Amino acid sequence: MTMTTSDDLREQFLAYFEEKGHTIVKSSSLMPHDDPTLLFTNAGMVQFKRTFLGEEKRDYVRACTSQKCVRAGGKHNDLENVGHTGRHHTFFEMLGNFSFGDYFKPLAIELAWDLMTRVYGLPVEKLWVSVYEEDDEAHQLWSNNTGIPEDRIVRLGKKDNFWSMGDTGPCGPCSEILFDQGEEMSCGRPECRAGCECDRYLELWNLVFMEFNRDDTGNMTPLPRPSIDTGMGLERIAAVIQGVTSNYETDLFIPIIREIEEISGHSIDESREIDVSMKVVADHSRAAAFLIGDGVLPSNEGRGYVLRRILRRAIRYGRTLGLPRPFLYQTAGKVAQVMKKAYPELLEADVYIKNIIKSEEERFLGTLDTGLSVLEDALGELRAQGNLRVPGNLIFKMYDTYGFPVDIIQDIVRDDGFSLDIEGFNASMDEQRLRSRSAWKGAGGHETEEAFKALAVRGIQTEFVGHETTSADSEILMLVRDGKAVQGATQGESIELVTGKTPFYGEAGGQVGDHGRITGAGFEIEVRDTVKDPCNIIINKGKVLRGTVSTGDRVTLSVDRERRLSIGRNHTATHLLHAVLRQVLGDHVKQSGSLVGPDRLRFDFTQFSALDAETLREIEDLVNDRIRQNTPIEIEEMDAEDAFNAGATALFEEKYGDRVRVVAVGDFSKELCGGTHTVRTGDIGLFKIVSEGSVAAGVRRIEALTGAVALASTQEASQTLHTLTEALRAKPEDLADRVQKIMAHQKALEKELGAVKAKAQAEASDKSLSEVKAVNGVSVLAQEVSVDTPAALRDFADQVKAKIKSGIIVLGSRMPEKVLLVAVVTEEHQKQHHAGKIIKEVAAIVGGGGGGRRDMAQAGGSKPEKLREALAAVYDIVAGN
Repeated sequence: MTMTTSDDLREQFLAYFEEKGHTIVKSSSLMPHDDPTLLFTNAGMVQFKRTFLGEEKRDYVRACTSQKCVRAGGKHNDLENVGHTGRHHTFFEMLGNFSFGDYFKPLAIELAWDLMTRVYGLPVEKLWVSVYEEDDEAHQLWSNNTGIPEDRIVRLGKKDNFWSMGDTGPCGPCSEILFDQGEEMSCGRPECRAGCECDRYLELWNLVFMEFNRDDTGNMTPLPRPSIDTGMGLERIAAVIQGVTSNYETDLFIPIIREIEEISGHSIDESREIDVSMKVVADHSRAAAFLIGDGVLPSNEGRGYVLRRILRRAIRYGRTLGLPRPFLYQTAGKVAQVMKKAYPELLEADVYIKNIIKSEEERFLGTLDTGLSVLEDALGELRAQGNLRVPGNLIFKMYDTYGFPVDIIQDIVRDDGFSLDIEGFNASMDEQRLRSRSAWKGAGGHETEEAFKALAVRGIQTEFVGHETTSADSEILMLVRDGKAVQGATQGESIELVTGKTPFYGEAGGQVGDHGRITGAGFEIEVRDTVKDPCNIIINKGKVLRGTVSTGDRVTLSVDRERRLSIGRNHTATHLLHAVLRQVLGDHVKQSGSLVGPDRLRFDFTQFSALDAETLREIEDLVNDRIRQNTPIEIEEMDAEDAFNAGATALFEEKYGDRVRVVAVGDFSKELCGGTHTVRTGDIGLFKIVSEGSVAAGVRRIEALTGAVALASTQEASQTLHTLTEALRAKPEDLADRVQKIMAHQKALEKELGAVKAKAQAEASDKSLSEVKAVNGVSVLAQEVSVDTPAALRDFADQVKAKIKSGIIVLGSRMPEKVLLVAVVTEEHQKQHHAGKIIKEVAAIVGGGGGGRRDMAQAGGSKPEKLREALAAVYDIVAGN
């Protein structure tokens, strides 16, 4: 019989609920668009959170999804369990059905049971159900409507069967469907039953009955429209239906594990150590591929920090498999093959994903060996001190800088009798989590202020008319000052306001917000910024220039038209640049970020190598060629699915609804975009690249100008060229050659001057020999010399050392506000005399500090007037050692 594949299970789930009146909603990005409380999307309900809270209205009341999820940071973190169990993962898919105030417990239970038993065909005798201990209604529904025996319905407490969105807000009891995997999977304890932490009773599907609202006092009141939120891991249901006891034995993982076996030459069943290592690599390959595919890049903060930890953990386990070279990029490539049916975009980005991973592997492989060396050195110092407790800051350093988890450090030190300062490590980890959280909090967009949430709850959204006009009449719906709603504002006060409709574009998609004026009867407001919150409320930020403004006033909103036109030129030019980059560099180019302002544009894109001058010239020429073609800009609204099928480019960091706006430039460029644009490409006028550089591993940035700003820049460059040609008395075409000749001449003069200085220095070092004194049989020279850099002072000391042959040399140089010092001890005197200790005492006299090796040390000070005294003290310092 043909095995039911994971693709089959995903499709069956979505098709079943679509047949039951649910709208199939595409998985959202792993980077939550508008939820600053989350590092990653970690459940199916995340993209519907505002709908559940009543802040967002949708065109449907029933939905189903197969949602990409990552649990590798924050409250939900399965990272350290991965590889050691058959059911924990950093990346997984969550199948879910949702009801937004439509059906509730009876239908939710009926649908879940029907799908499990009739569609998926799970044996009823192996199914168990858990309910919240106080939820008599759910218990009765399971018993009466499904026929499941009473002895297979288990009541559990709040820890297991009560769900909350947060400390306050929607919450409610939940009910889980469990699968009995048999006694062989049991922990063996007499009390083992459904709800046990062992693998016998596998949790498959969690049904959350969202029926209460908890206030800040802990009091719970019934919601007016109870909702349903369910979640079932695709990997777990695949394991059950495919007849295996570990998710790693399903068709989602087996091809990846076979790839690892082929690369490493090992078999997964060789040993427990090999088994765990292969599972970690397989799991982390999936997480890395999907995270990078959704726009996360390795870094030392926020989401990128978590991705880097995942990659480095996999690389480290690769060492256990005997893989000292890059390999993870290959296993990530296998992920794209396995998942291509459900996520074709992963395969499209395959080359880019592999390049990012390989670059990180090459970067870390050297670090791994360095980390082992650092740890061994640190342990050696602890042994020498008689300290057998590894401090928490060292454990954290190994974990954070070199990617070493605590268990690896424990393995290394176990035989040496060391204990670990876990409390200190945890304290350092807590500090890192706070730093990490501050790096990503609010990165998804403008968070809705409490004052404006009152509008969102009422379903109010600003009607944006700015694509058709730059002026409109409307009514003020809300005024906010210092985060609180107010009834009015007077001259000189800074305020935020919302109107029923507006021509002002709120910052989004990289395009800055509009500026302008809002006027009414006896008042005028200068708008200095415009933002759009996640609930599509457009907020004007500005200052009352004159008069008094009140909620409910009729107003005329006027956008700064010239500024808007300049922004439009830069935005359309950005689309042309994106298309040209893909044409010149290849399809691996993807937008990683942008800024579209009135004065310039900035475009970040995926590319591993720098662009040379010739390539930049080609890109600039092609964009300007498209501008001269004066192609009309075509804008059309359509269903999102139709737009994707038509080849429109979507950006990973953006959240798209069911209806989208497609901006096309002929058949050359087609992007999903809500921004403002020119009417024709010719309106851009001129496109000029002003810089290109790196902003992150695998990401380049181009900054450019358009229109009058680009012309002014070109004219300024032309004027500079003219000034240079006059100053150097050369024609423009001869200018480069003339400058090269001048530089060559200057280099020759510098070389000649260096020779003169070297000769003078050699003569000075010869003269210095006459000032050498014998101290306890050791030749000692302490002298002030005239040099202006630490390097020159070291060179002088080396010359004296070569001539003195044996002894101690301390030299000082006086600068206007500081002192430079160097000490040198020849080899035969290093057992008794230490250059670092000598220089430390000398430096203290001139108000400084320093140190170094036994043979050579440098220092500085802030009291030049004390230099003579410090050098005179050298002889006593040496005599005292």
